[in-house]
Amino acid sequence: MTETYLTTDELAVRIKYDARTIRERLKDSVLFEGVHYIRPFGGRKILYLWEAIERDMPKQSQDAGFVLPMANGGVCHG
Repeated sequence: MTETYLTTDELAVRIKYDARTIRERLKDSVLFEGVHYIRPFGGRKILYLWEAIERDMPKQSQDAGFVLPMANGGVCHG
């Protein structure tokens, strides 16, 4: 199976999110190292695995249920 590796900026274009939002809010909360992204050769650079993100994105949406957005960017599970 061939993986499609994307930089943060390339992923931002595909999912229509700001690259900063991906780095600060999505990474390590819904995008996990080893599942959705890797650090090749143990370096600082992050490459996102498109197929894993594409597979799991709808699941996150369906599992969210009823939530209220909070002013600080979090959510309240009502």
